[in-house]
Amino acid sequence: MGPTRFLQRVKNKYRRTASRWLFRRPFTINTSTPVISFTFDDFPRSALWTGGAILQSFGLAGTYFTSFGLMGKQAPTGTMFLNEDVQALLKQGHELGCHTFGHCHSGDTSPQAFEDAVIQNRQALSSLVPGASFHSFSYPISDPRPQNKQRVSKYFACCRCGGQTFNAGRADLNYLSAFFLEQSRDYPEAIRNLIDQNREARGWLIFATHDICETPTPWGCTPELFAGIVKYAVDSGARILPVFQAWEALRASSPS
Repeated sequence: MGPTRFLQRVKNKYRRTASRWLFRRPFTINTSTPVISFTFDDFPRSALWTGGAILQSFGLAGTYFTSFGLMGKQAPTGTMFLNEDVQALLKQGHELGCHTFGHCHSGDTSPQAFEDAVIQNRQALSSLVPGASFHSFSYPISDPRPQNKQRVSKYFACCRCGGQTFNAGRADLNYLSAFFLEQSRDYPEAIRNLIDQNREARGWLIFATHDICETPTPWGCTPELFAGIVKYAVDSGARILPVFQAWEALRASSPS
């Protein structure tokens, strides 16, 4: 390993550690029934018209973390959403979450530019859907630099990151853990095991992915896998709610 790559790994590890422990907003998860949320980053069209249709077939809704600067474009995660997709998403009862306007790198973007991108995304939503607002946030691309975590926390009830685990006990509303399905799409047993663990811990498991199609990008998964995981989640007895609704339900059942 060359010195440049080594220094980058050290930098990334420091950022992850600092992001996890600085500017926390503690939240106790105390519920008799486990909770699961299904989320999609970037909002490829297939996430709604295939993934959303699967959720709706079970009577469920998800959360779509959206960057309005990507609307109508072709991105690495597929063909992005259109104006009419936003209207359909809200009509179907899904939640629209914020992902910054320009899909900003959470670790490399300066705090002021990152906050400005959040504000710009809020303005874009308000212009497209008057009266609508974001309540939840997902950090694009990487763990956030601590100052970005601090800047965005005032705009949202909760902010989601990664981590490949669930939330239980004392969580951080500025840095909620999530599990990206595509990282185990060749090992679905690991995903089912996590649902079982979340049930035993009575925690909040937030699944994340991007596109849902027969030939997914490296950041997505197939309809068959997604439908199987949704069914297993339903059969686990968990309450399955979009992120903001999950936060509201857990807040009602948890001590402050």
